[in-house]
Amino acid sequence: MTDKTTIEAVNASDIPEVLEFVLQARAELFPKLSATGIPVDLQKFEEIYLRGEGAFLVARDGGRIVASIGYLPYDGRFSQFDYQQLNVVEVVRLFVLPAFRRSGLAGKLYRALKALAVENGVEVVYLHTHPFLPGAIDFWLRQGFEVIDVEADPLWQTTHMESRLPL
Repeated sequence: MTDKTTIEAVNASDIPEVLEFVLQARAELFPKLSATGIPVDLQKFEEIYLRGEGAFLVARDGGRIVASIGYLPYDGRFSQFDYQQLNVVEVVRLFVLPAFRRSGLAGKLYRALKALAVENGVEVVYLHTHPFLPGAIDFWLRQGFEVIDVEADPLWQTTHMESRLPL
């Protein structure tokens, strides 16, 4: 992160650039997933993140996108969690270019996203990650998340985490 690094909300004119950044970062981290097509939230980016109940932020350095993060309404796809009657969002698409990692940028991005969540009455921020992503679980623990479940699948070991926000 440099003194030229800014964090900003995405607007409609940014969408092509944001999609290019996110899809490239996703393909590098999850090559097998990138072959499955474009995820629905990215296909409907404007509808979900700009006009819906989601939020999406990018960090720019010298005008170019160097990191991203978003949240969207949690869809209840994991049956082991009962979030009924709660306003829950899921953190998605946290990507930071390698040259900007370990600079505090991801934490700064998440804190900005969390402030939006609080402003929008979100009660719980949920996410899942995987142990094969270097430093991911420890990063989220430092952001105030707690592990609520780890799936037994030996390949993915999906680690579910949540942070309860003050009302």
